[in-house]
Amino acid sequence: MVASDDMLLADLATLSGRIAGTSGRNAKLGLLAEVLRRLEGAEIEIGVAWLSGHLRQGRIGLGPAQVRAAWKQHTPAVEPTLTVLETDETFTRIEATTGAGSTARRGELLGGLLARATSDEAEFLAKLVLGELRQGALAGLMEEAVARAIGVPGAELRRAVMLAGDLEAVARAALAEGPSVLAKFRLEIFQPIHPMLAQSAEDVDAALERLGEAAFEWKLDGARVQVHRAGSEVRVYTRNLNEVTEAVPEVVEAVAALQARELILDGEVVALRPDGSPLPFQVTMRRFGRRLDVAGLRGELPVTPFFFDLLRRDGVDLFDRPARERFAALREVAPALAVPQIVTADRAAAAGFYEQAMSRGHEGVMAKALDASYEAGRRGTGWLKVKREHTLDLVVLATEWGSGRRTGKLSNIHLGARDPATGTFVMLGKTFKGMTDEMLAWQTKRFQELQVSTDGWVVRVRPEQVVEITFNDIQESSTYPSGMALRFARVKRYRDDKPAAEADTIDTVRAILDAQGARPVD
Repeated sequence: MVASDDMLLADLATLSGRIAGTSGRNAKLGLLAEVLRRLEGAEIEIGVAWLSGHLRQGRIGLGPAQVRAAWKQHTPAVEPTLTVLETDETFTRIEATTGAGSTARRGELLGGLLARATSDEAEFLAKLVLGELRQGALAGLMEEAVARAIGVPGAELRRAVMLAGDLEAVARAALAEGPSVLAKFRLEIFQPIHPMLAQSAEDVDAALERLGEAAFEWKLDGARVQVHRAGSEVRVYTRNLNEVTEAVPEVVEAVAALQARELILDGEVVALRPDGSPLPFQVTMRRFGRRLDVAGLRGELPVTPFFFDLLRRDGVDLFDRPARERFAALREVAPALAVPQIVTADRAAAAGFYEQAMSRGHEGVMAKALDASYEAGRRGTGWLKVKREHTLDLVVLATEWGSGRRTGKLSNIHLGARDPATGTFVMLGKTFKGMTDEMLAWQTKRFQELQVSTDGWVVRVRPEQVVEITFNDIQESSTYPSGMALRFARVKRYRDDKPAAEADTIDTVRAILDAQGARPVD
C-alpha cells in the first residue's frame, strides 16, 4: 500500500524533465527549489541525489549493456504506481546483491522494477543508472537550490555542506528542520571535508597583481591528504575523502609525534629521490594501490608528508581564520613538516622562489592570499597555482577508435571543461598525443566501461574520468561549443584521484585566454 503523501516516481521524473528543459540558471534554480520543497523525509536525500544525476548508492553493479537490454525489453505499465522510496529501496537491494549468480540476480531486480514502470519512468530510471540523466544540476547548482528552498544565502548552505561533507544529509536536515539546523554542522575530527582548490595564474607577476602581498609555497606533485588526529589516534584521508591510514604509516608516525591533542592538517605526500627531488606522481600513487604490501613498499618507496594548512588545533577551529593565522599556527606545531614558504610582495623575491622550486623538481608555486579563509571544496580566488607548464584538469566526454598501430585501441579523446552555470561539460578539443602503449591499453578498457553510446567510431562516455592535459595556449574557435580550443593539447596523466566535480571550469579556461590575449585559430 502506497502512503497517500509518498511522492510518485512519475512526479519526480516529470519534474526532472522540466528542469532539463529549463536553460536559464535562475529559472532552473527556482524550479529545483520548488521541487525540493515538495520532498519529505527520506525522499529529500534521494531527490537531491537523483536530480544531481546520480544514485544515492553510487555504482550498483549493473553494466551499461545489462541496463540497456532490460530497458529495451521493458513493457510499459499503464498507470504509475512506483514511489520514490520503494524505487530507492530496490536500488539498495541491487547494490547489496553479491556472490555467485549476483549479476543475473541484479538484472532480475532491475527487470522487476522496470516491469512496474511507465515508459517515461523507465527512461528516467535507465538514464539515471547509466549516468546519462542530464538535468544540469551538479553539486554547485544543487547547493544553491537547497539554499533558495530554505531561504538562506548560498554561502551559509555551502559552509554546512563543507563541514558535513554530505550535501544530501544537509539538505534533508535543513528542509525538514529549517535553516537554524545549519548551525549544528561543525568541523569534526575523523569526518574529513573536501579540500580547497586553486585557480591558475599566468606567472608570479600576475599572482602578485591579483593578491598583493602573498604567501608563496612549493607546488608539490604528490597525493593530496587530509590528516586527523585525536590523542594517539591518527587517520589519513584522500582528496576523495577515502581513508588510507594503513597505506602511509610514515604519515601516521610523523603526525603522532607532534605536540598536540587534536589536529586537522591539509597537505600532500610525495615519494622523494635520495637527493630530495620528487619522483613522478604516478610513482607516489603506487603507495595507494588496491593490493598493498605496505611494509615492502615502505622500504622500496618511502613517502614524505608536507603540510600547507591547519584547520583545527586542540579544540579550536581555524578554517574561518585568515590564512596568515593558519600558516603561523601550522609552523608553530609542525615546523619540520610545513611546506617551504615565503611571504612577499616583491616580484624578484617571488620569481626567485619560483625558480628555486622548479630547480628542485617541483611543478611551480602556489600563491595564497594572506586574508583568505579556507574554502573547502571550492576553487577559491585566494589560492593561485603558477606552473611553467600550462595544464588543465579536464573530463573525457568521448573517444575514438584508433587506426594504424592504434587499431583496436580507443585513442583520440574529446575534452571538456565544467560549466558551473549549467552543471554540464563543454568541449574544448581533442587529443591523441602523449599516450603510451600502457595508457592506450588502460583507457581502452576504462572507456568501454564508461560507454553510453557509440556509432561504431566515436564512443561517448559518462563524464567521470578526469585527465590532466598540457597545452601551449588557448585560442578562440568556432569549432567547439565553448568558443575556445586548446592548442597542441597533450595527455600528461589520468587523474583517478580527482572526481569530475573538481575538473577545471570553463571560466578558468576563459581567464587563461583573456590573460594571454585572445586570437582566432588559424
